[in-house]
Amino acid sequence: MSAQPTHPVAQAARGEAVLHIDGRPLILCLTMGALARLETAFGVDSLPALEARLRNLSSRDVLVVISALLHGTALSPADLASCRIHPDEAIAAITKAFDGAGV
Repeated sequence: MSAQPTHPVAQAARGEAVLHIDGRPLILCLTMGALARLETAFGVDSLPALEARLRNLSSRDVLVVISALLHGTALSPADLASCRIHPDEAIAAITKAFDGAGV
């Protein structure tokens, strides 16, 4: 009998990365839906425009990106603002999700 992992395991090849939010490991995943949510949130209409917009993120913007990559959870950017999230880990996880998806 094999032991089940107690923490989610990110599949980097699928554009997944783990981010600890309030001490819980959650999976960030870059999908087409996440990209569409980001285009809408940042008011851009193309992937090149989104790429340019993502080069200069504020702290609020980082919460928007995390929320989009956490699709399937009930955590909005406003919810995330009151959570414990280490800034360096957040940026590293976002970068890993985008790099893993080849974006």
